[in-house]
Amino acid sequence: MAVPFGEHREVANALPSWEGKTVIDATNSFPLPPEELDGLPSSAFVAKAFTGAKLVKGFNHLIAATLAADPIVEGGHRVVFLSSDDEDAIAPVAALAKQLGFAPVKLGKLTEGGALVHARGRTWGQLIFQDLFKKEQ
Repeated sequence: MAVPFGEHREVANALPSWEGKTVIDATNSFPLPPEELDGLPSSAFVAKAFTGAKLVKGFNHLIAATLAADPIVEGGHRVVFLSSDDEDAIAPVAALAKQLGFAPVKLGKLTEGGALVHARGRTWGQLIFQDLFKKEQ
């Protein structure tokens, strides 16, 4: 889901049920203050609108033009960070990232490693805009 943050509810309303589906959240809530997100990371807030779905935060730490470029750079693969509160949801998204030519890096739960790629108020997570590459060994 790559829509402006405020439009995630409209996307959620597109289906009567999200049961059994996985949503990849590429949104960022910047510059909304954390209190407008009920104190939750933006993806945990978004997940509430997609009842029954598994949510994976990913493909959000780089600008769209960088993501659209060839993910194979200087003999390595551009890294995409993935986080989710549902461990089972990360594996198929990681497989999709690999299929697209990226090197997925799992960060763990949304409130833990996932916080590194979330915007909180006017503060960016430490990994946002970090264009990293993983070389094959």
